[in-house]
Amino acid sequence: MDSDGIVPDVIDVLPTDIMEVKYGDLQVNNGNELTPSQVKEAPTSISWPTEDDPDAPSREKPKFREWHHWLVVNIPGCDVNKGEVQLKYVGSGPPKGTKLHRYVFLAYKQPSRISYSDTVVCTKPGLERASRKARDLAATYNLGKPVAGNYFQAEHEG
Repeated sequence: MDSDGIVPDVIDVLPTDIMEVKYGDLQVNNGNELTPSQVKEAPTSISWPTEDDPDAPSREKPKFREWHHWLVVNIPGCDVNKGEVQLKYVGSGPPKGTKLHRYVFLAYKQPSRISYSDTVVCTKPGLERASRKARDLAATYNLGKPVAGNYFQAEHEG
């Protein structure tokens, strides 16, 4: 998972397991390239082993390195559909001329149920998703290192 700089750009340590992410018949495979139209809807299947746009506006100038496209907490096992959606899914949408962007999926083992609270105040719609750091979220909720992850890459189509 670190072949495209996910470590150290987004997280400090590689997850121990791979997260399986599918968009219908398409599978996310550690950096494979998918188009924005292929990933405009939420993934149809996500799983990882359980015990029970880091690149916006561009990879060269990552002003909004981490932009949360989706945030779900309190997921029982791998059943994302039964988790609590804090930020609804938004597909990839890299701006024209900004080359490939990396889209990272991370799963953390929660030490207990999270009472998610967001204190970000935004004046422009969408900015509540910008410049959020996976490391900061993990630290805030005492999540430790990610236990599973995967990513794909996409660039502007058109």
